[in-house]
Amino acid sequence: MAVLEKGNITIHTENIFPIIKKSLYTDHEIFLRELISNSVDAISKLKMASLAGETQGEIEEPKITIALDKTNKTISVSDNGIGMTADEVKKYINQVAFSSAEDFIKKYEQNSNDLIGHFGLGFYSSFMVAQKVDIDTLSYKEGATAVHWSCDGSPEFELTESDRKKVGTTITLTLQDDEVEYAEPQRVRQLVKTYCDFMPVKIVLDGEQINKQEALWKKSPQELKDEDYLEFYRYLYPFQEDPLLWVHLKTDYPFLLNGILYFPKLKPDVDVSKGQIKLFCNQVFVSDHCEEIIPEFLMPLRGVIDSPDIPLNVSRSALTNDRTVRRIADFIAKKIGDRLKSLYNDDRSEYIRCWTDVGTFVKYGAIRNEKFKKQVEDFIIYQTTYQPDSAAKAEETPKVEVQAESGDAWQDVSDKKDNVATEPYTTLQEYLDRNKEKQENRVIYCSNPDTQSTYVELYKKQGLEVLFLDSFIDANYFIPFLEREYSDVKFSRVDSELDNTLVEDDKAQEIVDPKTNKTRNELIKELFEKAINKPRVNIKTQAIKSDDPQGTPPAMVLLPEAMRRLQEMTALMQETSMAFPEDHILLINTAHPLIQNLLDLDRGTIIQGSGDGSNPMVNLMCQHIYDLALMAQKAFDADGMKSFVERSNRVLTQLTQK
Repeated sequence: MAVLEKGNITIHTENIFPIIKKSLYTDHEIFLRELISNSVDAISKLKMASLAGETQGEIEEPKITIALDKTNKTISVSDNGIGMTADEVKKYINQVAFSSAEDFIKKYEQNSNDLIGHFGLGFYSSFMVAQKVDIDTLSYKEGATAVHWSCDGSPEFELTESDRKKVGTTITLTLQDDEVEYAEPQRVRQLVKTYCDFMPVKIVLDGEQINKQEALWKKSPQELKDEDYLEFYRYLYPFQEDPLLWVHLKTDYPFLLNGILYFPKLKPDVDVSKGQIKLFCNQVFVSDHCEEIIPEFLMPLRGVIDSPDIPLNVSRSALTNDRTVRRIADFIAKKIGDRLKSLYNDDRSEYIRCWTDVGTFVKYGAIRNEKFKKQVEDFIIYQTTYQPDSAAKAEETPKVEVQAESGDAWQDVSDKKDNVATEPYTTLQEYLDRNKEKQENRVIYCSNPDTQSTYVELYKKQGLEVLFLDSFIDANYFIPFLEREYSDVKFSRVDSELDNTLVEDDKAQEIVDPKTNKTRNELIKELFEKAINKPRVNIKTQAIKSDDPQGTPPAMVLLPEAMRRLQEMTALMQETSMAFPEDHILLINTAHPLIQNLLDLDRGTIIQGSGDGSNPMVNLMCQHIYDLALMAQKAFDADGMKSFVERSNRVLTQLTQK
């Protein structure tokens, strides 16, 4: 075989190969992505040449073949692309590739671990795993001679003629002893699935296609059905629940970007700070860390973004300051906001049904991003106790199917029978407009429907509307945000105080008893102060307004808003759970029959008191009433529950004594 040329690669390479092999890139596996990407480029160039009429006859079906030889420790990547002449090998391998390698190393040697996906290493990434690299290639050009290029990882190379008959290129890597894993079929399959699964060319190993090939995000939304999107999501995220919604992104100006983003159902253990969106460049997987590209508040979204305009061969810190990256992030946020607005306007019932999961994204985005806040502020909704008329409730809603001018597709995929709201929803402005006369510029909210249900019922019975702000983001983040946005509006939790409309003036409670020289309210307060014996509990007496006093609680625990919030914020900063405040208000409902019975018991009208004027039964029942009020607010710990059970048994025992 004629030797066409021997020589040294004409750059300063005394230390370049050791750096490539050992020092610069820790992700050695990406060499296969780079070789396959080059093969795809070669196939694309042949197709363009064919369309230009520069080829003879029909070109074969595009294919990339991987061959493994564990015995000889080799892996080869073959394509039926455009091929290279001897001059092209000299230009693109000896000069361009290796000179680029040297420049690349000089530029990023200091912060190599900060490279996004190590994208763009090209052919020379082969030397990270190979002790020797051979190229066998035949150009598509008429009369071209096949050539063979070989390099053993030193600056020396050899270029000879080859007996290859088929147009295309084969690159064979003789693996280093500590890199023989890349001759294992399972390892190669895994790498192809990770990096090259959506390459537009068939990739074959052992006679079997091992890549999916079809990139759904490159298609037009009009070509796709619901099941196409769902199958793609299940393929990307197996063993996960189906998503709530998705948006198909497609734009070619001022940058090229395609993608599909999904709203997943959020679970309590989801780390919303970690992204699960996969970044591609021309269908080649680059990274699953898109923190600099995706707005922070959209990190829990899932899906794919593909853009050749994202600068990948730069450090992560540089990405955040890149103008194109910022514009892409703004574009994504705007498209999400546009779709949510369309869904809200076109089908509010569907929007409401998905709000439990979508709402977290929207609220967090409103807090973090001023532009996004302006987009969504008019359709942030809250569950409410307000009951609209029956006609509005019965309004029928068609299936969601929204198309934007740019071709984005936004769909709802959840079963309408799931997550049916038990209460209607409203915007904050609608709430304020409805309640101008009853409670102007005041919002009464519930943060825990389970523990605060008693308080909510009191407000409902008096015709006062309560909003539910009960997601994990509300208490410490979103309510303070709303108070800054609506500076003239006061936000009060249902258990912070009782509105004046919930209580009534009971003149009988102010009549002074001539025997004790005290009012009934004062006597009731004394009873509970003695029985509870907790100086930090502030006992108040009021009559709760109701047509059925028996249906109201005999006592309630109130936590003043400012004090409770301070304790919540302190616990948040200290990363501890908030202990139940020892300083709280015990409101005794003097209108409840039980409280009147207690007072009568203490006076000895039913059972004669003891010699010292105290009544053990009254004390036990006061403590029991306090326990019940506490139970409406919090769960007892082990000691508290033990005491409660013991007191309950003593009360029941005394009540059943003859």
